This record gives sequence, C-alpha cells and structure tokens, in this order.
Amino acid sequence: MKLNELAKGSSVMLGVIVAGYLSTIYVDQRFATSSAPAQTNGAGPPACVDADGSWKNWPWPNVPALSPKCR
Repeated sequence: MKLNELAKGSSVMLGVIVAGYLSTIYVDQRFATSSAPAQTNGAGPPACVDADGSWKNWPWPNVPALSPKCR
C-alpha cells in the first residue's frame, strides 16, 4: 500500500465518521423532540392489559410483553 492510497482511505473514513456524527445530531434535533409523545411524571394511569386483551393507556403501536392486568 502506497502512502497516497493510505491518505485517500483515511480521508474517506474520516469523512464517513463526520457525516455519520452530523446526521445523528440532525436526526436528534429534528425528530426526537417532535415525534415523541409528551412524557408526564407519573400523572396518568399506568399501561395495562384489559380483560378482553386490549391495551389501555399505551400510546405506541408496539406493546411490552408480560404487562400487568388492569384492575
């Protein structure tokens, strides 16, 4: 491997790392605060499974396994 090839490869790798870092900053600023549901500090009732198997108080489409039954 020549020094010229090493320099090109290193600059490409550095460019990919910098672009990846900048894209995560952009995604965090753009989507993390706007699309996440508002978090409350325990003010609402907890998520639970109703008797018919439906979810109560769970705003997301995915549901955790082994969640408690509603009272």
